[in-house]
Amino acid sequence: MIKTFRKKPVEIQAVQWTGDNYDAILNFAGELNVEYSAQYWNKLIIHTLEGDHYASLGDWIIRGVAGEFYPCNHYIFERTYDEVTE
Repeated sequence: MIKTFRKKPVEIQAVQWTGDNYDAILNFAGELNVEYSAQYWNKLIIHTLEGDHYASLGDWIIRGVAGEFYPCNHYIFERTYDEVTE
């Protein structure tokens, strides 16, 4: 049986990888969760609960509801999240 689900409204914190803000991302996610990829130019390696994932320029690094970090493609991020301005 196929069921339909709606994503719960949740606020997250995120920093976009611009290629020149590695220090800001380290400050946000911590050295244990992120590292610069020497093998792939301008990519970050994000250590997630599911293993290592790469973040490309423009991708967002998200802190999830359990304090975990993971990358999100900027196109998906824009379609999934609205900035909280309150």
